[in-house]
Amino acid sequence: MLLDTTASKVTAAHLSRRAVLYVRQSSLKHVIHNTESAIRQYDLRGKAIALGWAADQITVIDIDQGHSGASAAGREGFQQMVAEVSLGRAGIVLGLECSRLARNNADWHQLLEICAMTGTLICDEDGLYDPRAFNDRLVLGMKGQISEAELHFIRARLRGGILSKARRGELIMPLPVGLAYDAAGHVILDPDTAIQGAVRHLLATFEAAGSATAVVKAFRAAGLSFPWRHLKGPRKGEVDWQPLRHSTVLHVLHNPRYAGAFTYGRHRERLLPGGKRGSITVPREEWISFIPGAHPGYITLDQYEANIARLTANAAAHGRDRAAGPPREGPALLQGIIICGRCGGRMTIRYHARGGKDLPTYLCQRDGIDNARPICAAIPGHTLDDHVGQLLIATLTPLAVEAALQVSAELGQRAAEADALRATHVERARYHADLARRRYLAVDPANRLVADTLEADWNTALRALGDAQAAYDKTREQHDGQLTEAQKDRIAQLVTDLPGIWHDPATPMRERKRIARLLLTDVTVTRTSDTITAHVRLAGGQHRTLTLPVPDPAWKIRQTKASTIAEIDKLLDHNTCAETASILRSRGLPNGEGRQFTPTMVQRVIRTYQLPSRRQRLLDAGLIPLAQMAQQLGVSTGTVKIWYHAGIVSGQRYNDKGQVLYNPPGPNPPAPHQGRRHDTLRPA
Repeated sequence: MLLDTTASKVTAAHLSRRAVLYVRQSSLKHVIHNTESAIRQYDLRGKAIALGWAADQITVIDIDQGHSGASAAGREGFQQMVAEVSLGRAGIVLGLECSRLARNNADWHQLLEICAMTGTLICDEDGLYDPRAFNDRLVLGMKGQISEAELHFIRARLRGGILSKARRGELIMPLPVGLAYDAAGHVILDPDTAIQGAVRHLLATFEAAGSATAVVKAFRAAGLSFPWRHLKGPRKGEVDWQPLRHSTVLHVLHNPRYAGAFTYGRHRERLLPGGKRGSITVPREEWISFIPGAHPGYITLDQYEANIARLTANAAAHGRDRAAGPPREGPALLQGIIICGRCGGRMTIRYHARGGKDLPTYLCQRDGIDNARPICAAIPGHTLDDHVGQLLIATLTPLAVEAALQVSAELGQRAAEADALRATHVERARYHADLARRRYLAVDPANRLVADTLEADWNTALRALGDAQAAYDKTREQHDGQLTEAQKDRIAQLVTDLPGIWHDPATPMRERKRIARLLLTDVTVTRTSDTITAHVRLAGGQHRTLTLPVPDPAWKIRQTKASTIAEIDKLLDHNTCAETASILRSRGLPNGEGRQFTPTMVQRVIRTYQLPSRRQRLLDAGLIPLAQMAQQLGVSTGTVKIWYHAGIVSGQRYNDKGQVLYNPPGPNPPAPHQGRRHDTLRPA
């Protein structure tokens, strides 16, 4: 029964507007199981009717079922209610308690401010409040504070229990694929041997290949897939197979559970703008729980640490603190392990093309980039790489036999593992086909509706089995689980001809770099005007020092031979540029780049080496230009050209356009009338 003072707060203005009943429960589990709470909330309609509102004036907003009241973000019903109040359409807002409306003080007090501005009443199970009245506003504020504190206490109790179990390593958590819980709740390796084999093969491939991307490529090349577990939905807990992705490899390598260690607190949530939450990875020392040896694993903790260290070194080859990036396809042998002897910084690579090949130059330019200073050092890389490669061959040769045997055993084992994984896919498809067959045979034939569905499922399983078998047979032809004859020949050749393998163009540059990183710690280089000094530190602690001459720059290497230049100088005495180029081609004399000469190339040689041009040579020999010849003869330049083609005057061409320098007229020059009969003639 409401008090008279409470009923007197309701005015005709309030009754002329709508009554808004807000219904909410925090989770779908509460909605399904805590039905009594929902009944009590919907019963508030009776309180609104008792205060004077008609039944058709009551608007029920219950679209926020299953949403937490910790934030207004994502709660469409709460936002609709605030909009109704702010537009002055609501005379009263009803909720079982203020925690149903909001458990956040910011959202709660915003609602109180809007209700006070529009004169909207607030009603809960305890009473009726007018936010414009000081006492009512004080009570509502205290209720909102208590509601937020209640949420904190609930979370603290739950969090405390979780942390207590996590510190003991007894907390039940979702396990990564490859691990499972037994009937007693203990963590074991997944009983499915196919899943175990896939995880083991991934870890072994990473140990051999050295990068996550290489693992993905190896799985794709072998036609292998990788398992993943449904974490939610109707198929929660089931395992499917799909092509391996780069992110999956990183998740496996970064997860300590595969090393048998229980961990909790590797990631921390943070509140983002808009009420959303994000996750960040925290350092090892900030983890809440880390218990090595808590359950069986696929690798040891030392192997896990080594994998993390390798991933850190491979971290996209970016960042100032990196030691060395992963071996790439470029021809720079010392990529990532070469150090500047002047400042101690790691050097980067710049490639340039020469003769159709990419040649590296090692640059120390970090300080130049940061502070706009000149490049610290630039080291031509091709000769340095050649000498370091010869040093590695000399170091590797005594170990070639042992290395060949290890390579042979490793390749054979990896090929057998890949074949076994492919066979498990066929076995799984055969199991599903047999299961569908048994289900079909067990059904009552008279129940055609069920029989037809089971028959379709059986046919689908048989088709999947056929596809899996065909894919396995096709892949087995390409990868028969054994080393091919070509692979065996390559391994045998490694024993007897290691230099041949190293210099073979078919050997990937990435493999040479991996060998270099196994044997070299780093190479520190300094350069003077004419020498390059490289201090090579081997992995065993030994040191070697190489002193090399600075190779000639590209422009000097591309210079035309001095003998060819002398021949061009001699030919220009009697030939134009085009004629000179033709003669050089006929004699098989190329330029510095190995290309045949053209008239343009001959002109470039004349300018570069400052040779006298054909015109200058003729002028020095006493020949005169057209205008001077016409002046001395007292005729026009056109007449001189006509006389030249008629043979009356003589001269020599000095370029390929037909322009001529003339021999000076002798003691008996031709008279103007001598060429009259040749006036109709024109130069050819």
